[in-house]
Amino acid sequence: MTSSSIRGRARRGGSHISVRVAHALVGGLVGVVWLVLPGMTVGAGGPVAGGTDRPVAGAVAQGEDEGTSGTDLVVPMLAVVAATALAGYGFLRRRRRTRERTTPGGAAGRGEAEQPVGELDERARALLVAADDWVRVGWEELGFVEGRFELEDLAHAGGVEGVDEAGRGEPFARALRDAEAELAVAVRMRCQYEGGVPEEAAARRHALAGMVGRCEEAGRLLDAQAAALDQVRGLEQGLGGGLGYALVVAEGRFRELTGRTGGADATLRELGERYAPSATDAVAGHVEQAKDRLVFATTRLNHARQAADSGDNERAAGRLRAAEGAIAQAAVFIDGVERLAANLAMAAATVPAALTGGEVEIAGARESLTGARDPYLDVPPGELRARVTHADIVLALVREQLTSGPYDPLDVLRRIVQAVVPVAAGRAGVIAAGALLCARSAVADADDVVATHRAAVGSEARTRLAEARRLLTPSLSTPTGRTPPPSPADLLTSDTLAQQAHALAEQDIRLHGNPIEGPTDDITGLAGALLGGVLLGGDPNTAPPATFGGPRTRGRRGDERSQRPADRP
Repeated sequence: MTSSSIRGRARRGGSHISVRVAHALVGGLVGVVWLVLPGMTVGAGGPVAGGTDRPVAGAVAQGEDEGTSGTDLVVPMLAVVAATALAGYGFLRRRRRTRERTTPGGAAGRGEAEQPVGELDERARALLVAADDWVRVGWEELGFVEGRFELEDLAHAGGVEGVDEAGRGEPFARALRDAEAELAVAVRMRCQYEGGVPEEAAARRHALAGMVGRCEEAGRLLDAQAAALDQVRGLEQGLGGGLGYALVVAEGRFRELTGRTGGADATLRELGERYAPSATDAVAGHVEQAKDRLVFATTRLNHARQAADSGDNERAAGRLRAAEGAIAQAAVFIDGVERLAANLAMAAATVPAALTGGEVEIAGARESLTGARDPYLDVPPGELRARVTHADIVLALVREQLTSGPYDPLDVLRRIVQAVVPVAAGRAGVIAAGALLCARSAVADADDVVATHRAAVGSEARTRLAEARRLLTPSLSTPTGRTPPPSPADLLTSDTLAQQAHALAEQDIRLHGNPIEGPTDDITGLAGALLGGVLLGGDPNTAPPATFGGPRTRGRRGDERSQRPADRP
């Protein structure tokens, strides 16, 4: 089955081609009629104006017809040739456009019809990774832009000169949301593609072209706003303009994170004493990596200040943006530790209620085997009996684990949920709440890994993470309850996909290795900045910082390309 997003363009193209063919047929018919009609009139010897009473006039008219018949044939022939040429040109032009445009948002590139499927697949994968990075970097930089607005409001009780106070950062947020929407469609198409949908070879090629087109459209949307964002930030205006405010915002966040890093380290030690070692696996090394990013940010902030003091505003802007990227990733690491501590505490408080709720669900399922089976009509009795037995065993093992020493609350809660959901009929709401907590935690942990290792994580991990987030989204975006929350089954799938994404991302990071070739102590945090995508690829000493934008603009602030040797870390 082919999705509507894939089928739509081909059908529209076919309808336009049919119109061109119809035009050609009509033009040809008119030309034929024009050719035949004069001959039919002369051959019939029809009366001439004036009748038989005026033979001379009739003879003259007939003589004129015979004398001009050759000329009369030229014009219709030219009309037929012109109509055929126009119709053919329109047909070929429309066919070429249909081949090149595969999505509503933009072109999918030249030569895709002839490009081998393997190469097109690799291109789609690469663009999915790139588009995900464009969106992530865009939101990071927009966060610093909004911080500048807040600082100016406090300083001047006003806004940014030349910027609509009602809008401010909204045009850029809207561009990011639109780009996210394009990326979401591309990722969904990728998930379906990997699941074997569509099945036909031509349709699968078209699906790959659609992914390419959607990702390219996401990049175009962000490229279109990059210059406007630069104007709003005003970093080239120096310390008296946007650069001064931006440095204050970045330095303030740096100091805040430096203080929180010590607290996160203490939190990890406390979690290690309270729970099983596996409880903190998701954030292992987070504090060290946060310190690494902050070391890099320190260097770049110092360079930015020095460049700004000397009037080299372009260099200062590039160094500042690199520092902002590192600060944003340090915040991800610290937030991850604090979030995990909260989730573990919530899971530990939920486990006893989940055990009780699980027993209620199991008892209800067991009773249905001997009486009414309304909630389980789609489950064969033998399968339901096996599910009940499995859930009983899991709950017994969990109770034993709770009394044997420290445990991992999220892991225990996940095991309860996975065992009970297959027999649950909604009798105990705590099971759905437990499934939601586990899925949220798994999705957030996997997202942290991708966000802080952008240069290493590939398309498979990102695709599974995006699908896990899609299944979880209703519970996050509709607090009013107007949209039904995800089912416990969807939450289990989301949890599983997020864990798979996390494992695949870690695998990609191991395979990627150290981004700096040769032996190095890396006391400046440069390797972490490259691995995290804070600096784009290339020479570590000349790589430009990642910035808001798409493929044409995201590396536009590459002032490091001209940096002085003494200025290199």
